[in-house]
Amino acid sequence: MGRSRAGSPRELLASCCRGGADIACFAASDGKLLSSDVTHYVIPDWKVVQDYLEILEFPELKGIIFMQTACQAVQHQRGRRQYNKLRNLLKDARHDCILFANEFQQCCYLPRERGESTEKWQTRSIYNAAVWYYHHCQDRMPIVMVTEDEEAIQQYGSETEGVFVISFKSRRERENESQESHGKEYPEHLPLEVLEAGIKSGRYIQGILNVNKHRAQMEAFVRLQGASSKDSDLVSDILIHGMKARNRSIHGDVVVVELLPKNEWKGRTTALCENDSDDKAWGESPTEPMPTGRVVGILQKNWRDYVVTFPSKEEVQSQGKNAQKILVTPWDYRIPKIRISTQQAEALQDFRVVVRIDSWESTSVYPNGHFVRVLGRIRDLEGEIATILVENSISVVPFSEAQMCEMPVNTPENPWKVSPEEERERKDLRRSHLVFSIDPKGCEDVDDTLSVRTLHNGNLELGVHIADVTHFVAPNSYIDIEARTRATTYYLADRRYDMLPSILSADLCSLLGGVDRYAVSIMWELDKTSYEIKKVWYGRTIIRSAYKLFYEAAQELLDGNLSIIDDIPEFRDLDEKSRQAKLEELVWAIGKLTDIARHVRAKRDGCGALELEGVEVRVQLDEKKNIHDLIPKQPLEVHETVAECMILANHWVAKKIWESFPHQVLLRQHPPPHQEFFSELRECAKAKGFFIDTRSNKTLADSLDNANDPNDPVVNRLLRSMATQAMSNALYFSTGACKEEEFHHYGLALDKYTHFTSPIRRYSDIVVHRLLMAAISKENKMEIKGNLFSNKDLEELCRHINNRNRAAQHSQKQSTELFQCMYFKDKDPDTEERCVSDGVIYSIRTNGVLVFIPRFGIKGAAYLKNKDGLVISCGSDSRSEWKPGSLQRFQNKITSTTTDGESVTFHLFDHVTVRISVQASRCHSDTIRLEIISNKPYKIPNTELFHQSPPLLKSELVKEVTKSVEEAQLAQEVKVDIIQEEYQEYCQTKGRSLYTLLEEIKDLALLDVSNSYGI
Repeated sequence: MGRSRAGSPRELLASCCRGGADIACFAASDGKLLSSDVTHYVIPDWKVVQDYLEILEFPELKGIIFMQTACQAVQHQRGRRQYNKLRNLLKDARHDCILFANEFQQCCYLPRERGESTEKWQTRSIYNAAVWYYHHCQDRMPIVMVTEDEEAIQQYGSETEGVFVISFKSRRERENESQESHGKEYPEHLPLEVLEAGIKSGRYIQGILNVNKHRAQMEAFVRLQGASSKDSDLVSDILIHGMKARNRSIHGDVVVVELLPKNEWKGRTTALCENDSDDKAWGESPTEPMPTGRVVGILQKNWRDYVVTFPSKEEVQSQGKNAQKILVTPWDYRIPKIRISTQQAEALQDFRVVVRIDSWESTSVYPNGHFVRVLGRIRDLEGEIATILVENSISVVPFSEAQMCEMPVNTPENPWKVSPEEERERKDLRRSHLVFSIDPKGCEDVDDTLSVRTLHNGNLELGVHIADVTHFVAPNSYIDIEARTRATTYYLADRRYDMLPSILSADLCSLLGGVDRYAVSIMWELDKTSYEIKKVWYGRTIIRSAYKLFYEAAQELLDGNLSIIDDIPEFRDLDEKSRQAKLEELVWAIGKLTDIARHVRAKRDGCGALELEGVEVRVQLDEKKNIHDLIPKQPLEVHETVAECMILANHWVAKKIWESFPHQVLLRQHPPPHQEFFSELRECAKAKGFFIDTRSNKTLADSLDNANDPNDPVVNRLLRSMATQAMSNALYFSTGACKEEEFHHYGLALDKYTHFTSPIRRYSDIVVHRLLMAAISKENKMEIKGNLFSNKDLEELCRHINNRNRAAQHSQKQSTELFQCMYFKDKDPDTEERCVSDGVIYSIRTNGVLVFIPRFGIKGAAYLKNKDGLVISCGSDSRSEWKPGSLQRFQNKITSTTTDGESVTFHLFDHVTVRISVQASRCHSDTIRLEIISNKPYKIPNTELFHQSPPLLKSELVKEVTKSVEEAQLAQEVKVDIIQEEYQEYCQTKGRSLYTLLEEIKDLALLDVSNSYGI
């Protein structure tokens, strides 16, 4: 038959239309061509359009003709929201569907008969139009009418040859109940032996499925894994285009992929889009074709608990009061809708609910699952936090009684003391060494301290002293097993969930000032002038920290501003002579540490160490540990001083344990990134006249150091951020599973690296502490206490810790975004001054730009073309408005031209004025929305913009959001008391102070790119 225009709608409307405003709203679908390769056209009945629109939206469904009668039924019976979804579907050129105005076509229109119900008349009208359309196509193109009406099937099923009437409802029942149908929605997965043989031969490729959350229905990518990554010639991920090719695999599954022929390869889409309309993005332009494949089998399912939202009341009612099969929408865009059985859909529609997937048969469009539990109300703070925890598989169950029974006691009645046995076995540094800590202001869990002194021979001794957690946590004890399961402390925006009970994390393992503590120490003897390392000593010690300094105080002392000692508690009660002597001693120590750190950093810089960009903020807390302010973090040299000492300790411990146990120690590797990931960085730098050499970490570091715009410091920040984005993630690994040349840490430019300095909050460091103790025992020819992990067991443990670290990073990011949205949600973006800010364009897309807002640390999309097809225009006053026109994208800029000839061009690194608002979502998390309101800067960019701006978002954000939550809870004081008791029982920290941010800042100060940057 060839391609059809629905008989041509344009001609039909011109010759047969009787008038009416409703049909005009569908004018955007006018002239769309149905695909020429379909074997039949599908005409859904009105009820099918109402109940199964999400299925009809699948791009795999082609040749769909929506009748005007069905569309009007949706408008009148399902409300504006569903009607707008249908309108957008018809407007979208990528969906093979059109509108036929059957009620305005003289031969198709049927008047409603006396006594005929509206539903029967609608079905009869649609069938009559289907018959007319079949004859209009000269009886050459079969028509399939899909209906829920069993009587219509009986009446019309065999009435007209070439017009088939089938039931959608019976198909659904066959899927859910008995699977009697042999019809397949997806191909069957290949048997395991076939998959393994295919992977071995190279025919198939193994990898992990990663769904693009911005285009969850269309785009997923498979990153090569295992043998496939080593043997394949592919240098990029494999694109899986569409749900059909994904073949029932879910985000995170280990899948087996067959590559398609090159002429079927597709490119990823570069257009900006909103999450819930990703597959309806407008004006998108795919990139160059990339390797494209289809899933032929699943080796390992990654199914977990999913947080979902039930359909709204209107959506549930359309399925009848007794409907049991309900499609629920997961909070995570990357997960498909799940069909569950329940009669409580209406009662649960205002709650976040946990479900699990049970099966996904080849005959089913959606996976089948079951209800697990209710989390909390939608948009309630506690419910949303619980959602984040479940989505990241984070368990916050209380420490058990058995675990707490293993903990030491430290109470006023029974204070903890150093035992005589430990005094004999440990090196006592309490009287011989000036030990002190430098941390963020208000930090409670101090797990590292420093010392430096002059030896009798004139050389220097540098010491790093770390809390001896393993003294209190015995291998395979109850608390050890629990810490291993948690793997890390989880920091959210307003609370933290500790890896260890607070008696350890905030007390006996915290190296607080003026109290005796057990430590594991590394001390180096350094040449007095060159600072070259002469000797190194590892061992268990007893320390008493003399000062608990905060970064700003240490920096003031380093800079010679001695008046800061009034803010250091340890100096307050001293007489003048003692104060002066101790001050000189401390100032010398900080200065000497800084000199040593400069030397150590210079050596790493010479090898290509990278300085990467991340969130840089400084937290100010009041005396009650409540957050007082959050301002941009001043780059202090003392940050690098502490950082280099920690990195040095981690590096030397890595070397020590590897030398003793070369095939079974836990190290941290950071592989070099793929060169193609640097392409955007290179192009952006080129736009500013900079050349970025990415051949090695050394050339990259030097290039970034030279890429400074004296007029706009944000340029270098963004370039470093892009370099960070291009990096691979650093991962823990067992040395027995890798070749030695793969041990290298790219970002830190070290041949061997591990984590040793934070055992309070990372289980990896506990493992390393035990390995170090075993190495010392081996060196001293003593019995090694406890069994070390075998290579195989350690490999499995590393996988678990890496997984938990990713969960910790994701949950921290999601909770911060939650508070950002809750803060802005109560602000009127049109009148609130804080909702307007300066933004910097850092990426160009086909229909918009990506913008960075330095004041709030927010990155997001700003559209230059809206859903109605209008483009942005900036008049003589630079204010923006939407007008008809077009966009033209170039490499480093994008131009918007209106139909009346006005044009505006946005370049990379341009400063623009942005309005910030919140895009609410019932089923998913709310998101920050950015809108360019002027093509001029909001403020003239200068260094003060980033270092001396007024109090930032997060301080007021936390105050206001927490205040509103408290006010809501005051009405339920009993409930508040219960919640507080539960958190005490859980032995977790929950507070309004954003205590977690202290640790975030601490990580940044340590410049350990692993925690803040995913390295």
